[in-house]
Amino acid sequence: HPLDVFRRVIEVNLIGTFNVLRLCAAAIVNNTPNADGERGVIINTASVAAFDGQIGQAAYAASKGGIVSMTLPIMRDLARDGIRVCAIAPGIFDTPLLGALPESVRETLPAQVPFPPRLGRPTEFAQLAQAIVENPMLNGEVIRLDGGIRMPGK
Repeated sequence: HPLDVFRRVIEVNLIGTFNVLRLCAAAIVNNTPNADGERGVIINTASVAAFDGQIGQAAYAASKGGIVSMTLPIMRDLARDGIRVCAIAPGIFDTPLLGALPESVRETLPAQVPFPPRLGRPTEFAQLAQAIVENPMLNGEVIRLDGGIRMPGK
């Protein structure tokens, strides 16, 4: 990647995530704690590329890997304030961005997912986010939501 492209991807994906997270934490700390002392939960979005970056994805993989890597230490920082932190690392999901790919490429994607052999659905992402919100023992975790996919190097 040219350095300016790499820097931009890091700025948007990693630094942008951190900035939103810190602003959310500053607001959440003012919430009234529940019976467990919890004030709220922050859920970040990483990607399977954080673990299985492909050729040409150095910037993207690094940016999402940064989100994965900051989840645990930020959870440790915010636990004293009653704030939980988790991240979801989705695989291949049916999103508008994916919809912009040529149909010939889109048709090959479901076969890469071991089971179920299809693209993830936005509702499945939402269900996991809801489960994280509802389960106070989920904290400091990065959860892959990917149907078992492991991205090849190419």
